[in-house]
Amino acid sequence: MASKVFSAALVGLTANPVEVEVDVSGGLPKTIIVGLPDTAVQEARERVKSAIRNSNAVYPPSHVSINLAPADLPKNGSHFDLPIAISVLLNSGQIFFEPKAKLFLGELALDGNLRPVSGVLPIALMAREQGFKKLFIPKENSREASLVTGIEIIPIKNLYEIIGYLQNLIKIPPLQPANWEEILRSPEPSFNMKLVKGQEAAKRALEIAAAGGHNLLLSGPPGTGKTLLAKALPSILPKLTVDEALEITKIYSVAGLLNVTKALVTQRVFRSPHHTSSSVALVGGGSHPKPGEISLSHRGVLFLDEFPEFSRNVLENLRQPLEDGIVTVARAAATVTFPAQFTLVAAQNPCPCGYYSDPIKSCICSPGQIMKYQKKISGPLLDRIDLCVEVGRIEYDKLSSDTVGESSEDIQVRVQKARDIQTKRFANHPGINTNSEMSIKEIKEFCKLGAAEQNFMKTAVVKMYLSARSYHRILKLARTIADLENNPVTTVTHLAEALQYRPKVD
Repeated sequence: MASKVFSAALVGLTANPVEVEVDVSGGLPKTIIVGLPDTAVQEARERVKSAIRNSNAVYPPSHVSINLAPADLPKNGSHFDLPIAISVLLNSGQIFFEPKAKLFLGELALDGNLRPVSGVLPIALMAREQGFKKLFIPKENSREASLVTGIEIIPIKNLYEIIGYLQNLIKIPPLQPANWEEILRSPEPSFNMKLVKGQEAAKRALEIAAAGGHNLLLSGPPGTGKTLLAKALPSILPKLTVDEALEITKIYSVAGLLNVTKALVTQRVFRSPHHTSSSVALVGGGSHPKPGEISLSHRGVLFLDEFPEFSRNVLENLRQPLEDGIVTVARAAATVTFPAQFTLVAAQNPCPCGYYSDPIKSCICSPGQIMKYQKKISGPLLDRIDLCVEVGRIEYDKLSSDTVGESSEDIQVRVQKARDIQTKRFANHPGINTNSEMSIKEIKEFCKLGAAEQNFMKTAVVKMYLSARSYHRILKLARTIADLENNPVTTVTHLAEALQYRPKVD
């Protein structure tokens, strides 16, 4: 008679329960695993055999059939080792316990020790929702699993220990719930706005971008502080909420990038991929789709330095995520959707040599080279960037001055107040957190203009040849500027400031 224990499979960020069935029958010694297993799952045969033998147990010298149900769901990852081993021992009569409402995860070493696995947080959340009472995990995944309450989580060191626990021979205390107040007490950011000398216009643009989640392009000669400004942006973003922190942690858990010493991602993430990155690295994908850089920067900052040096095909993949806040990756194995609500910060030089806009150093590029370089960024992509700012050369007096600028903490207070206004505004609009996420429906509701403002925008649309997208983005940007002033009405002043940040090509 077949035995059955429970585990889980991940498809994107979604965890699905899996039944691990084992049937030991007569015949020549052979182990077969079915149910759409990948290579890592197929190789579990050898790991499980050695782990069982090294844990004072016996692997059946018979024909062993292992089925992972449902059979049409792809199974990948090494976390099926532990449930397979437990199901084999249960079927062969070496342990006796009630497998109902128990879920097992873990990779086995050859000596029987358990190694940490990816995706514990989404699996634990799924287990709680599905009514499981106990979750068995590797001890090194304890911090991550402690975030989930409402289910008993048992941390296990090795196979020998869990055999003893299931036989009521060993007592293992369940994990205590995490202390949220302690976890969310994040350290001071590495970069602070007070370290940036001058660049008042760029700092103002960063504050607006942080307040409304708007995309930003910094353009200027090399060495003027574009990278430093970008790295300082997370320091003025609002503190993560519990829901946002859990959402980001799930992404990092599935990607296998979660630090085992930390239970939660507590700071706004800052991702800076190299300009040679591929489309899959940026957007996500693979035979078993994994999140890319745009999803890893969810609710944080994606910094693309040397913007025109990225492959044009790679950059064009950003157009849909910048508009929708999600990315759907379709592969033969599965079609998954990852969140991608990030703030894009791009930095570029105005020409190949970098000094086209420099008032001191002469540019050595030909007009054709300059035009070709600037055309690397397509119009539709540039149209999705709300703030375009020139970052000029810093004068020596400002550079050598001991005067300290406004700190990130002071700016963050204003940003947080603006975000609080938006949170209240969109309380009845689920899925919308910031002004930049508004659709046309919300724009019509919250960005109404008076007669003077309508006349102003009519003139701007005609003279600046603004597209419909540009028009709506200006309204959203002006709404953010008004929120920073705690002004319930969008005025001509707010619209004028928003217009000055449009790309010059408009």
